[in-house]
Amino acid sequence: MTRKLRADAVLVQAVIAGALSFSHLHDLAEAAGQTGWKAWAYPVSVDLLLVASWRRMSQDADNRDAWMWFTIALTASLGANVSTAGLLDLGAVPPWLRILVAGWPALAFLGGTLLAHKPAPPAAPEPEPAPVPEPRTVLECDPAPADAPADPEPVTDEPEEIEAPEPAPALAAAPAPAPPVPVALVAHARKVADDHRARTGAAIDTDTLRARLGVPAPMADAIAAQLT
Repeated sequence: MTRKLRADAVLVQAVIAGALSFSHLHDLAEAAGQTGWKAWAYPVSVDLLLVASWRRMSQDADNRDAWMWFTIALTASLGANVSTAGLLDLGAVPPWLRILVAGWPALAFLGGTLLAHKPAPPAAPEPEPAPVPEPRTVLECDPAPADAPADPEPVTDEPEEIEAPEPAPALAAAPAPAPPVPVALVAHARKVADDHRARTGAAIDTDTLRARLGVPAPMADAIAAQLT
């Protein structure tokens, strides 16, 4: 409620001040020989130039042209108010004042045209936020890239290098039995073989498998036999 009353008081004050200034400009223009509707057009011209220059100053505070035309319009309004306060005989207006009043329309037209057609400074663009990359979900079925290194998974608690137990002595004619291979090692060897096939397009050979797993040749042969 208080804020509304304050706004109404400011509006009433503005209306009163505008009416008084309007009346003084009209009286001065009429005393300078501008009769009829012409005398009423002078205060409108002065007030419109004030409003136009003020709007341009609010958009661009460093605009010197707007400040210049605002000063000219304010001087015209203030001069009319002071002149009609008894300092000037309105029945005998001096010639120089008649010249100023007669030349005001051209001056106001020039100022209004320059203020209306001069572009306002462009507003500074707001910085765009940096694009956030979307997280890519890697499915298990996606093939690994050709140049991607192998991603070995830990195999329980057993070391990668497993020494094969020495085979029991047998007859010379009987073939040596295949060494036992842990299931976890076979599963790891299968992943190594799949990765080799994905990168090269060919099945892994026994020597490469033995080098990748770090196991002896007999165990590598046993693992290769289970992979086929």
